[in-house]
Amino acid sequence: MAEANLNFIFGSHGNTREILFNANCIDIHANNFTNKGTAFTEEERQTHNLVGSLPPTVRNLESQVKNSVYKVNRKENDIERFVYMRSLYDRNVVLAHAVIQSNIEQFMRIIYTPTAGLACQQYSSMFRAANGLHFYPGNIDQAEKILNRYTHRDIRVAVVTDNQGILGIGDQGAGGIAICLGKLMLYTQGAGIAPWHCLPISLDVGTDNEELLEDKYYLGWRQRRLTGQDYLNFIQQFARAFKTVFPDALCQWEDFSKQNAFAIRDAYLDNMLSFNDDIQGTGAITLAAVITAMKVKNEELKNQVYLVHGAGAGGVGIAEQIAVALMEEGLSEDEARNKIYTLDSRGLVVATGNNPPYKEKFAKDPGTLPWFQDPKHDGDLLSVIKNAGVTVLIGTSGQPGSFPHDVVKAVHANTDRPVILPLSNPTDKCEATPEDLYAWTNGAVLTATGSPFPPITFSGKEIRIGQCNNVFVFPGVGLGAMTSGAMEVLPSFFTAAAKAVSESVSSEDIQQGVLVPPVQNLEEITNKVALAVGLAAINGNVYQPCAFSTFQHHGDPDRLQELITKMRWHPEYLPLIAR
Repeated sequence: MAEANLNFIFGSHGNTREILFNANCIDIHANNFTNKGTAFTEEERQTHNLVGSLPPTVRNLESQVKNSVYKVNRKENDIERFVYMRSLYDRNVVLAHAVIQSNIEQFMRIIYTPTAGLACQQYSSMFRAANGLHFYPGNIDQAEKILNRYTHRDIRVAVVTDNQGILGIGDQGAGGIAICLGKLMLYTQGAGIAPWHCLPISLDVGTDNEELLEDKYYLGWRQRRLTGQDYLNFIQQFARAFKTVFPDALCQWEDFSKQNAFAIRDAYLDNMLSFNDDIQGTGAITLAAVITAMKVKNEELKNQVYLVHGAGAGGVGIAEQIAVALMEEGLSEDEARNKIYTLDSRGLVVATGNNPPYKEKFAKDPGTLPWFQDPKHDGDLLSVIKNAGVTVLIGTSGQPGSFPHDVVKAVHANTDRPVILPLSNPTDKCEATPEDLYAWTNGAVLTATGSPFPPITFSGKEIRIGQCNNVFVFPGVGLGAMTSGAMEVLPSFFTAAAKAVSESVSSEDIQQGVLVPPVQNLEEITNKVALAVGLAAINGNVYQPCAFSTFQHHGDPDRLQELITKMRWHPEYLPLIAR
């Protein structure tokens, strides 16, 4: 395939109405972006020398989708379904995304969490086709040259991981790229960013996973992880090359270890269009659930007391985003932080001088807490809830069952409608089940989970359990930043995103105490988030003309909405017109 001719395939907008190409230089049947499989029409088969290459029956996209869904459902388990969907994507991008779109709730579980975690663990043994880029110490000095191979695809978003903090299962080495692949498929589903504009990237700095190091079939860089200055130099080389080659593209940092996640996010805030979804996306979707809970309670954010149980990247990211929202309600920074408590495995995080920098922001001064006398007892979960008067309890600890009956009752004692969000993934690490929360509070609880849970029945009514899934946030943040021409990603983007997600919860759901909208509405929600984020960029005066379109918004909300619509790609077959 001649790379130069790919310019004829990909238009500047996601909804290009035809595909132009040089029929003499490109094999449309072998290219997964142009392949239609059995859907090539009789005219296309004649025009492009496909006669005899395909069986005689023409099967349209709708029929192909039904056939593919049937095949997926016949697979024995989710990992086989994952393999099928990745193979389908590798041969026919439009069909793969049309299948996912046919039932986003079902297929999101296959292409992303929880199945993607298994795919990371089995990456080397199930490897079939190369996807994305793998940088390691042996080629990082060629990063700019390697990235330049993709300039013809007009890259607009990259999901980048160093593979160390994968979905609660930790260091997965080169296998972490499966997460990037899944996230980018959701960028396409939610934001309509065409698949060829997306680039998954693994920063393979080694692994400390003993099983991988001892596995003779492991495909990654078989060395211990780089640390210290060597690690920083590696990241800097990549970031510099990415910024040079794709100056207007969004870089989403994904699944870094806790300390590295904050350090890298903060290092490139001002000179790169980037954010960390584990920190900021998690913070935004959790804030969205809390905002909805306030609508149910008819109370204000600033009148709550918050406790985040689990002071990792996600937990501290949630605390950060709540603090930003509280300051937007008029509190000072100190006043906002004073309302937020964080706990780690040792108990309440207090200022000791030995905390990692990312934890220090919400560490409490013991001298300001009259009830905090004995750290071993006064800093435990139950004590903090009772003494601080916690009304919003959020779990990101990964410790199953860590919100037992007495903890839940203690929160309920502080408020008529306790907000309890057990967010740890997967379901077997959840701090409490929705069924128990409803039972222990006699239905007063306002809850959403990190993992998908089926509806529950309480007092004869079926209640949907909202899922705090980052997919409601990151595609819209990316699309809003791109269409507005944002030059940096501000904290206000995520507050705007949270409010937009909360506004997407129906009045019927609010009446039932459901805090998050259903994933079936992903496209509609993403559009609302993108508009809110784009307006936040305009209001924050951090925007410039959109680099990806000749149509410009000029700061006008209506034109910005039109641009968001114009840039959306849909999985449909387009006419193939030869030059």
